[in-house]
Amino acid sequence: MQGRFNEPLFVISVAARLVEMHPQTLRKYEREGLIAPSRTQGNLRLYSDRDIERLRQVKYLVEDRGLNLAGVQLALGLTHRLRELRSSLTDATRAASPDLCGELDRVLGMLGFIDEDRVAEMRARKDPVQAGD
Repeated sequence: MQGRFNEPLFVISVAARLVEMHPQTLRKYEREGLIAPSRTQGNLRLYSDRDIERLRQVKYLVEDRGLNLAGVQLALGLTHRLRELRSSLTDATRAASPDLCGELDRVLGMLGFIDEDRVAEMRARKDPVQAGD
């Protein structure tokens, strides 16, 4: 999954539709350094699933949280650091301190980050009987 997640798949028009933004907004976010899509030899922008995830987070921070682009840049940096911290926790630490893991997830959620792998993992663990409710 990790390899495909970074694979550039979408041209700008498709990426813009996926995140419900104008292509010009995506270009602006690239100029501001919020996103860095891959480029083809012909210089077309190609967006990966990770880029789409990041654009959704930027959209949430701007539209729902009211951040300006400087605030978004700070929030993206915090998200990156919190994800590093969360992934550096050992299994023993996770087991000994589930509250810490939960708090990291809550703060990441406040920053608009949704870890699709973690959501899928939680759904898979959920009791199939409850999933149908």
